[in-house]
Amino acid sequence: MTEDERYEALRHCRYVDEVLRDAPWTLTQEFLEKHKIDFVAHDDIPYSSAGSEDVYKHIKEAGMFVPTKRTEGISTSDLITRIVRDYDVYARRNLQRGYTAKELNVSYINEKKYRLQNQVDRMKEKVRTVEEKSKHFVYRVEEKSHDLIQKWEEKSREFIGNFLELFGPDGTWKQMFQERSGRMIQAFSPRCSPSNSPPRDFSPSRSPSPPSRWAMPRTSPPPSPKGASASISSMSEGDEDEK
Repeated sequence: MTEDERYEALRHCRYVDEVLRDAPWTLTQEFLEKHKIDFVAHDDIPYSSAGSEDVYKHIKEAGMFVPTKRTEGISTSDLITRIVRDYDVYARRNLQRGYTAKELNVSYINEKKYRLQNQVDRMKEKVRTVEEKSKHFVYRVEEKSHDLIQKWEEKSREFIGNFLELFGPDGTWKQMFQERSGRMIQAFSPRCSPSNSPPRDFSPSRSPSPPSRWAMPRTSPPPSPKGASASISSMSEGDEDEK
């Protein structure tokens, strides 16, 4: 980090109200009084300087020193070690972000190697994405097929039940066929005469009764008995002709 970056980092700390630029390494009494400093917070480890083993010795003796504690796992040395260890990863990442090889102080060969590795990683990521989508698609197909098979089984059972109900041994179709067969047999077979009707006598000794004639109504009586006898004689002659 540059000096300006360090100032900005301190300015964004919630415990800092004011940042003094170009502060001296060794704090004198005059500097403390000028800026109205009541306490100095720093690491408790002694920091040597020219002519002194601890530059904060007089501040500690005056009771104005507040020691700070380090956070385990966070230190400048650890960060630098991590950067040196993962240099290739950071270089590839910054090349993807648009930095040039000159800005990263990367040679031409290393630049091509990093870009090739980036392309390989992108292809791997695409393959993983396709695999995940394929697994999700297969899972959905299996789920849909399971539902389809279940529905098909339900419909098949319903179809078989309807078929047996219609064409089974005691089904509707058999009953309809029996009813139609009974009606056809009744239609073709002669009807029996009633049991209480008197029997007919077809013996040859008994002659059938003569056919009845139609009696014509008379509009007016005969004018005389002579005319009446004539009509009777004509009827008798007709009867003799028929016999």
